[in-house]
Amino acid sequence: MKPNVFESWTKGYVLKDHITNKNIEVGDHSYYSGYYHREHFEDYCVRYLSPDLDGVDKLIIGKFCSIGSGASFIMSGNQGHRYDWVSTYPFFFTPDLNENAANGYMEKGDTVVGNDVWIGSEAMIMPGVTIGDGAVIATRAVVTKNVSPYTIVGGNPAKEIRKRFSEEEIELLLQSKWWDLDIEIIKKHIPLLCSGNVKDFVAGIKKEE
Repeated sequence: MKPNVFESWTKGYVLKDHITNKNIEVGDHSYYSGYYHREHFEDYCVRYLSPDLDGVDKLIIGKFCSIGSGASFIMSGNQGHRYDWVSTYPFFFTPDLNENAANGYMEKGDTVVGNDVWIGSEAMIMPGVTIGDGAVIATRAVVTKNVSPYTIVGGNPAKEIRKRFSEEEIELLLQSKWWDLDIEIIKKHIPLLCSGNVKDFVAGIKKEE
């Protein structure tokens, strides 16, 4: 068995320090906790995304995201499988069968994860999905469509469970863009970040402007 690249189940790592694939972009302070699946994020979690190709769909992850062990991002569209054709078989990409075959590949666009998103262990994110800031993806959820900001989703396919805050509070948080503040300002307001008091937190950081 291959050695575990993670020291223990309590240890993750900052993603930016371990990304070599040019088609993956990750913001500051986002981390991966991969102990139970033993391998590095870009080796295990990002599927079908070649670091050698230009112009392919990208995986873009914002700041302060938490990604659980074994979460997977399915990339690069449909891989040539077309369910609207007579056969779903990818003849175009198959040696000895590709003569006169049409290329069925269809791009899905970039997969985008916002800021302060929590993705549970073994959740699956399908191609071209956008997950809004502050969203929570439940363990083993299969996300097939966009997720609104500060929304908790779960199940297969993933459906909304509830909003994390009121619409007014969500709007305040989105307008604040606290994740873009200088880290020293963020540190000063960690006590309120670790509370449910949205209005006081937003009022506090506004005083820093």
